[in-house]
Amino acid sequence: MNPIELIHTEVQPGILAYRALPADEAGLAKLMLDTARWLKSTGSTQWGKLLTGQDDHRMPEAIARGDVFGFREPDREEWAGMVILQWSPSDWDLRLWGNADGKLEKAVYLHRLMVNRRYSGTKLGSSILAWAENGLRYPGKEALRLDCIATNEALNRFYPASGFRFCGESQGFHLYDKLIPIP
Repeated sequence: MNPIELIHTEVQPGILAYRALPADEAGLAKLMLDTARWLKSTGSTQWGKLLTGQDDHRMPEAIARGDVFGFREPDREEWAGMVILQWSPSDWDLRLWGNADGKLEKAVYLHRLMVNRRYSGTKLGSSILAWAENGLRYPGKEALRLDCIATNEALNRFYPASGFRFCGESQGFHLYDKLIPIP
């Protein structure tokens, strides 16, 4: 299991963070599919592979590594959101980021940030990003890194507004990072 330490569970009033367990897989997979369907309805092809049964992040393995965090109200079974925080860079991250700065292993890679449409407009996405920065401890890591499709204007406004620094473009994706507190 990765050494990410959960230090604060409250993400927003009434919404708590949980490290996903194998028993959570079906509910989180439903959230991913629902999100992919919603994205398709907006004309986006983002995460379209999920609709054909392809999961590039291999959810069962990501859960086993301790990389997946889900968010929900304690008295509800339905997930309000989720995020994958990869301790080690994936092949995808290696292709996009390379290691020119020598910091590839000094970062945690944020993927699949999603919010259940029922929680749209509650700023849960922003709260999850703030929690990823301050609600966890990442021993030996210096930054959070993420990527998004270069043509997604909303996300390319959202990440800088959340304090992430634009690092450039690679293969049609914008790269962002943010320094994290070091204990």
